[in-house]
Amino acid sequence: MRLRHWKPAFVLWGAALAVLLPKAFAGDSENPDALVIHATASPEPPKGLSFPIRGQSPDGHVLSANTRYLTRDGKPWFPVMGEFHFSRYPETGWEKEILKMKAGGVQVISTYVFWIHHEEIEGRFDWTGQRDVHRFIDLCGKHGMLVWIRIGPWDHGEVRNGGLPDWLIQKTATRESNPVYLDRVRLFYGETAKQLKGLFWKDGGPILGVQIENEYSARGKNQGAAHLVDLRQIARDVGLEAPFYSVTAWDNAAIPAHDFLPVFGGYADGFWWHNQVEQPPNPNYFFTRIRCEENVGDDLQSKHPEIDAVQATFPYLTAEMGGGMAASYHRRPLLSVDDTAAMAVVKLGSGVALYGYYMFHGGTNPEGKKATLQESQATGYPNDLPVKNYDFQAPLGEFGQMNPSFGAVKTLDLFLNDFGASLAPMMPYFPERLPTSKADTATPRVAARLDGDHGFLFLNNHERTYHLPEHSNFQVKLDIPSGPLDVPRHPVTMPSDAYTIWPVNLDLGGVKLRYATAQLLCKLDDPRTYAFFAWPGIPAEFAVKDETDMLIEARTGQVTREGGTAYVQLEPGSNGVVRIRGRNNTWINILVLTREQAMNVWKAPLAGRERLILSRAQLYFDASVAHVATSDPSKLKAAIFPALNHVPSGFAGAGMDGIFTLYAANVEPVSGQAEVQPIRPAGKVPEIKISREVALVPGETAFDAAASWRIRVPPTVSATPSSVFLQITYQGDVAGLYADGRLVTDNFYNGTSWTIGLDHVPQSAWDKLQLIVLPLRRDAPIYLPEGTRPAFPADGQVANLQDVQVVREYEVVMDVKP
Repeated sequence: MRLRHWKPAFVLWGAALAVLLPKAFAGDSENPDALVIHATASPEPPKGLSFPIRGQSPDGHVLSANTRYLTRDGKPWFPVMGEFHFSRYPETGWEKEILKMKAGGVQVISTYVFWIHHEEIEGRFDWTGQRDVHRFIDLCGKHGMLVWIRIGPWDHGEVRNGGLPDWLIQKTATRESNPVYLDRVRLFYGETAKQLKGLFWKDGGPILGVQIENEYSARGKNQGAAHLVDLRQIARDVGLEAPFYSVTAWDNAAIPAHDFLPVFGGYADGFWWHNQVEQPPNPNYFFTRIRCEENVGDDLQSKHPEIDAVQATFPYLTAEMGGGMAASYHRRPLLSVDDTAAMAVVKLGSGVALYGYYMFHGGTNPEGKKATLQESQATGYPNDLPVKNYDFQAPLGEFGQMNPSFGAVKTLDLFLNDFGASLAPMMPYFPERLPTSKADTATPRVAARLDGDHGFLFLNNHERTYHLPEHSNFQVKLDIPSGPLDVPRHPVTMPSDAYTIWPVNLDLGGVKLRYATAQLLCKLDDPRTYAFFAWPGIPAEFAVKDETDMLIEARTGQVTREGGTAYVQLEPGSNGVVRIRGRNNTWINILVLTREQAMNVWKAPLAGRERLILSRAQLYFDASVAHVATSDPSKLKAAIFPALNHVPSGFAGAGMDGIFTLYAANVEPVSGQAEVQPIRPAGKVPEIKISREVALVPGETAFDAAASWRIRVPPTVSATPSSVFLQITYQGDVAGLYADGRLVTDNFYNGTSWTIGLDHVPQSAWDKLQLIVLPLRRDAPIYLPEGTRPAFPADGQVANLQDVQVVREYEVVMDVKP
């Protein structure tokens, strides 16, 4: 093997960065604190399910499943699924939002078909405008996105009556197999089937799955699993036929023994909890085989092992892993980026074979014909939700804005897009030494998923609202069929709030990577490039199997050789590259980015090749067109690898950023701020009432005490397409924004600024905006995140408007056709 420190041979590579010092890895190889994972025993191969499950498209592509994972054309398949409710978003924006989800690594869009949104008045179905499910799913198919429809009849989704129309509830008992109810369900399913004709997998369409009911745990006469089977039969009879039928499996759910795949979920917090305090440690941040969080005891042991045994006969699929969290009136959780993304790492390490986010994209409740359409205590439900707002703190927000969590989950989704097929059949393995309880913060949280010698290590040191200390002397000893392997070779420090995935014995185009202390992000085929990123505070080391005549060219790192392994230590960045010539004289590139850079990386086929795009702007792609959008015109830049053959129109070459070629657009910013005028000061708010054990949202008369302001926003005049957002910072209880007297959206205060997309408001009404803020009482019996409760004046209530900003998002089209 030949080793050399490679100096730049091409302008492409740019200047070298500083070399990482080897002392970062100093330590004792005999580490008594190391976590030992035994994985020498060969697991049983996956078995066929106890019932037939298969769907074939007209062009011969077959979807199926076994006891461990989904398959596509007989091969393991690990799709990424994200929830987006078409009827909660204007139809004029659907295509753009679908493309954003695709850019975020989502492959399957799951969506509810809310009955009340389509038949609010008995016998009068509405499939027009933003209720046009056919057009929505057709657009998904146009852009290569698959669809999993959730047809209820009861959906929940924080919709009025869980999605059941008022007239139906008045007519008959629901969610049971009584003739009147089933007849009405048959009509609803039948009308839905008419809208979806030709869009199922068997027809060459994108619909691969149908969820029946939701959170269904009823038992008794005409209920339970038998009722779900009745609903499925009706669905098939009317033409709602797909390869996969699913039911949710949490909350003591009824799960039929055949014909259905159970799907699971988990959230970092819940708006439904009836208390005003932080929740105890959450089981979703612990690696475990237990699939339902309510089945995890305080000792992290299963409360009902018999339930686990039944669930283990199905592949571990999820449909509702929290992409965020809604706010109810009485409880208003505020989630961090880490709260969302760390949970995903844990579930992947625990054996999940389909990752489904709820929500991936927020929205706004549509106008009702007879009533508002949100969940409320007034309709017999346990929570009061905002009338309009369903932002959910999702990666893509209520108005399509890319929230900070988007970049974090994208790093995982890109990984699953490229390596999910390898991960899907891998079995989970856990250390000898596990956390002893939910309160255990001292024991490192680790799992491995392996197929023989190769696989991935999953590490988590984050827990929502509970500080986990850093772990010094961190190391994992893997006992695998080829023999013991220390990862890494010398202990490192695992920082607090770190969560990451390390590859083990990964084949990189003929080069065996024994391990890396950096997370695999994605790959390119031409040139063969594997992109990784390093977690801050964890040195990036790559251990490569020594091969005869192997040549390693390390741009920004140091190479050492020891015991048949070459170790490369890298400084991450856009120039953090190692080139390795392996067997058959084949070269591969290893690129190691910082975590911040990884959150700003995009991957797309542009001008006939897959390319990596590094940009702090927000990107989405349509064929060979890249849309680059940002509120800061100076960030209208995209660094691309491999470089384009020409500079795209509207952009200029801007030099190099490491191995990336930089292109920049020049856009003149648009000026104009909001004009804010007080209308009415706040009055005295009546005492908040308690109903169903929690605070009851104030009634309409209480809003007579709301403070109000007139807001005027100048129309946008710009040479580039743009979106306009209103960013409101206030203190209070409940806020609402009206346009020309119509409620646009509302907000339960949680200490953060509130973003409203003015693109959803006609420009003719931008000078007719009114903001109302109901004062927050000092004694309000609600949960607010720590540090967000305002200081109260002597009268014990607060309603302050602190700032109103107009935020313009500039969008430039980069056409990169060859």
